[in-house]
Amino acid sequence: MKVYRNHTLTTTTVVSHYPKQIICFFTLALVIATLFFGQHIAENVQDIWRLLTGQAAPYQSIVVWQWRASRLFAALVLGAALGISGAVFQSLVRNPLGSPDITGFNVGAFTGVLLSIALFGNLYWFSVLGAILGGLFSALLVYIFAYRDGHSGFRLIIVGIAISATLSAFNQWLILSVSLETAMTAALWGAGTLNGMTWVRILPAAVLIAVFILCAFLLNTRMKLLEMGDDTAAALGVSVNKTRLALMFVGVALTAVATAITGPIAFIALAAPQIAKRLENSASTSLGSSALVGGLLLLSADFIAQHSWEGSTLPVGLITVSLGGIYLVFLIIREGRK
Repeated sequence: MKVYRNHTLTTTTVVSHYPKQIICFFTLALVIATLFFGQHIAENVQDIWRLLTGQAAPYQSIVVWQWRASRLFAALVLGAALGISGAVFQSLVRNPLGSPDITGFNVGAFTGVLLSIALFGNLYWFSVLGAILGGLFSALLVYIFAYRDGHSGFRLIIVGIAISATLSAFNQWLILSVSLETAMTAALWGAGTLNGMTWVRILPAAVLIAVFILCAFLLNTRMKLLEMGDDTAAALGVSVNKTRLALMFVGVALTAVATAITGPIAFIALAAPQIAKRLENSASTSLGSSALVGGLLLLSADFIAQHSWEGSTLPVGLITVSLGGIYLVFLIIREGRK
């Protein structure tokens, strides 16, 4: 005789069983709102259908598919890159505060871009190269200064904060030392914005990011073994130092490319992996879920940036800093109680 149980379907139950589906649902809703929201673009379903089938007016098609779609694509791709980068570093240091924002790697990328602008002008590929080199240089400094017969997560975070503060001071000195035009260019870029994002700018960066994301997934199994501790990972055949260096390179590269395209965007890398873990109710960090949450967070922040202030668009970095600061305070209080 079969016994049937009545399960109460609550919001918590649905979220814990279908986290990725829920993230995708909200992302899709936000994609539709971002593309078609606004007067004179799409005011009903028929307008949306005409845009999808190419029957809309030329100016509507240009606004949606050339301006808004490229910006939306950039938010999703760069958010995913930051989410995976944060997941990699939080897994390496085994601490929720161990993200590129806190450990100063994005500040190092900012330094690289500033030096590139000061030396060669505002050239796109020089900025990308400068961001990658600057991020890798700051990661190398953190790695060297934090080494004491091995690495501990807490020491990496403390040394990262110190390196970040030093590089921030250097960045301020550099901005004050260059010409007014260069300083204004650097200041605008340093706000972190998706304004002016075009397909020409984002597609090459998306290819680079796709390569580094693929590398992160290839290293995912070794990363999970490192979470069990260095001794256990070594006993299971993992080359600890080489794997850690490879993961740091991939994490820094993802942050650096995103920083080169938009400027520093804080707290996405910090918050996305933790939100993904809570949605999945999992003890380990999932790269796929972190990427989905990162894309959703950056897209949400950009939507707020575009529509919160009538008549102008705020830098998305300002929105992420404002919301992320509240999240960081919550995280510090929660960690302090443990």
